[in-house]
Amino acid sequence: MTNTASIFLPTGSNPVIAPTRSGRVDPPFPWVGLITLSAAVFLSVTSEMLPTGLLPEMSRSLNVAQSQIGLLVSWFAFTVVLTSAPVAIWTRRFPRHDLIIVVLVIFAVSNILTAIAPTYEFVVAARVLGGVAHGLFWSVVGAYAGHLVPKAQIGRAVSITVAGGTLAFVFGVPLGTAGGHLVGWRLSFVVLAGLMLVGAVLVWKFLPPVARYSTGAPASTAKKSATKTSRDATVPAVVLICIITGITMIGHYSFYTYIAPFLLDGLGVDLGFVAPLLFAYGVAGAIGLLLVGTVFGPRPSLGLILGLAMSALSVSILAMFTATLPLAIAAFVLWGMAFGMLPPLMQTRMLHVASPEIRDTASAFYTTAFNAGIGGGALLGALLIESVGLELVPIIYVGLLVVALALVIVTDRMTQRRARA
Repeated sequence: MTNTASIFLPTGSNPVIAPTRSGRVDPPFPWVGLITLSAAVFLSVTSEMLPTGLLPEMSRSLNVAQSQIGLLVSWFAFTVVLTSAPVAIWTRRFPRHDLIIVVLVIFAVSNILTAIAPTYEFVVAARVLGGVAHGLFWSVVGAYAGHLVPKAQIGRAVSITVAGGTLAFVFGVPLGTAGGHLVGWRLSFVVLAGLMLVGAVLVWKFLPPVARYSTGAPASTAKKSATKTSRDATVPAVVLICIITGITMIGHYSFYTYIAPFLLDGLGVDLGFVAPLLFAYGVAGAIGLLLVGTVFGPRPSLGLILGLAMSALSVSILAMFTATLPLAIAAFVLWGMAFGMLPPLMQTRMLHVASPEIRDTASAFYTTAFNAGIGGGALLGALLIESVGLELVPIIYVGLLVVALALVIVTDRMTQRRARA
């Protein structure tokens, strides 16, 4: 089995390492590699969520309902759910580093095809291609940070990596939205495709490769490893985290996917203010991420409870006080900060409870749950809009947050009781 402390292996270099008190040696903290990985996450999340900011423009251009454009998120996410596990298995012997490069190139192709799409169906096909790449991307990236650092530094490494996703909401989606308003939504996807190719070059040059527990293992060793993995005592905890993640994401994306129409019709803001409000939401999310890195990283359970409770409170205020614009905008920003805490905390908790041998597998299941929630949320939102109207969607979201919060509290108490026994 590969030792986590020796996994940081930059090609052609011999990193300086310092002994620990136990006599083991740990590599220096891989800032450059993690920032590069964060940049790849930034591009991936921007590509996934850009249609939410350009929903009105794409709807008019492709001559379909706004709910149909929202379902592009579902097509993308459900593709991830269906393909991430089999594609991850098919590519298990490929170097992780090289896979990220290939995935970014496929992302570029997907965005170019989206930009030139003559019909809605063509856009769906392009998004499906992107979804396949996205599922593989997160199956690899989800555990990559954990392989680069010792367990004690996982929370810090995950916060840096996930910061790319937060910055996608701060800069990527708002800038893409603003660009789409100015020059058309198609050009936004062209620019994003170019950035994907730049990102592939950066990954090739700056991201250190990592070893994998199952890569290149002999057949007999792989069989023993599979048996050990199937009996791993941490599997139930990983499954529970995936369930909580899926419920949270279903609620969130049932509402956030259609946030542009809610801001325009529910709050009555002008079209030109949508991008600035999304920017403010993203900045608030960055503050939430900073709280994870500085306060809640070592206490993911406490952070999850507070993040879920604050999300439920802020969305409730947003739904009830749409006529009071200052209060509604303040609640919108608070929601951004609260939700910004949740993905890194859920991933940190998953990497903490999963044994090193199953981190890649656990990350694949976590990716499946996360994207099942995204796709299911966008689909649920579309159905609710068509049946009961957009104004009731945030209420459903709050109900799902309460369910997720209850699961976190109950499971934490069960864990504490086992620890005392």
